[in-house]
Amino acid sequence: MTYSPKIELVSTLNSSALLKGLASGGIHNLGANDVSAFPRVVFSEIQDADEDFADNKVYSFEVRYQISIFTQASTRGKETAIAAEIDKLMREIGYSRYDSQDLYETDTKVFHKARRYKKTYYQEGK
Repeated sequence: MTYSPKIELVSTLNSSALLKGLASGGIHNLGANDVSAFPRVVFSEIQDADEDFADNKVYSFEVRYQISIFTQASTRGKETAIAAEIDKLMREIGYSRYDSQDLYETDTKVFHKARRYKKTYYQEGK
């Protein structure tokens, strides 16, 4: 099976006009060029691992992503709406959220909501 979890994820996040409007700092993979634009959404792959085997062949694999919402005091009011839209979008493509943490980066004075999602993909014909 040819799969591309990252393409599916990016396409899904970018398909939401609501999310794009709320995250005026953009939707990025790992980092952003404009470090002063908030709020922003940053995603990174945590895991892409074989999960189940039969007859010495992989028939499923699990993918995990962290999607982080970065805000400052002046944009923190958008955090809940951004998180809700991301949850909705991720569920629509079969991901479930298994962790969420509210963090504050004291050195940069940035609020960081880190949410982790996972999905199991199955090989065709299994």
